[in-house]
Amino acid sequence: MNNLRLSGKFNLIFLTAFLVCIIFSGLALSSILNRNTESQTVAKAQIMLQTMDSVRNYTSTQVNPELAPRIEKEEEFLPQTVPGYSAREVFEHFRSKKEYAEFFYKEATINPTNLRDKADEFETELVKHFRDDANAKELTGFRPYASGDLFYIARPITVTMESCLRCHSTPEVAPKSMLATYGKENGFGWKLNEIVGAQIISVPFIETINSSRQILLFVMLAVCIMFSITILFLNLFLKQTVIKPINQMAQVAHDISVGKMDTEFQQTSHDEIGVLANAFNRMKLSLSMAMDMLNNQS
Repeated sequence: MNNLRLSGKFNLIFLTAFLVCIIFSGLALSSILNRNTESQTVAKAQIMLQTMDSVRNYTSTQVNPELAPRIEKEEEFLPQTVPGYSAREVFEHFRSKKEYAEFFYKEATINPTNLRDKADEFETELVKHFRDDANAKELTGFRPYASGDLFYIARPITVTMESCLRCHSTPEVAPKSMLATYGKENGFGWKLNEIVGAQIISVPFIETINSSRQILLFVMLAVCIMFSITILFLNLFLKQTVIKPINQMAQVAHDISVGKMDTEFQQTSHDEIGVLANAFNRMKLSLSMAMDMLNNQS
């Protein structure tokens, strides 16, 4: 430090302060953006899950009562009467758009009638968790996917109405049209109040993370640019108001030391530099008077 010029010392202090501020502000902003990203992702998943619940409810209360009588008459089963089928079909239509291709909805069932709803290994573990913990009403987390992790919300699917057992207790009491469509091997043996599956919504997380990272990068870049401009102006200000006057005083002191007593230093400011300049000029005047007295005595 002792070997550095005044400007170098100031720049070193500014740079140290900047690094400390940028590190702490970056960590704080990153934490805030991460929490905001998670909140946005959770909110997005909850809205979609609530939408699917609305589709299921509409099917149960509006569609099923109209189509249920036809199940006994039609040779082919009408899956549109099943709330889970309707919700899945609506969501698949939603996923047909490219920007939503990595959103997923599934009513994953360990023993489904429609094998499209068969739970995979990950989903089976969720169902087992709900079965083992009767108090668990919702599970959230991340699951791996080819393009990045997916955030999921899972809720248990429980047989709460005896009417459900009409199609899922035994093949003997199931509608003939359903047996003709799906066979007798799957989707039977369900019991009342049994957890048979999990309603799962999965939404991409990487896009929101990338957006947050871009915001973080943009803010940090803006802060760096603003700091650089600030350092530039501070250096110019320091040079004009401190370093330049001090260098001038040093030159005047050098001239006086070699006998050039007519050298003057002009400083019009009233700050500390101005006070120092006035004191320097008084010292120069006193020195000049002392030299004149010595010359007169000799």
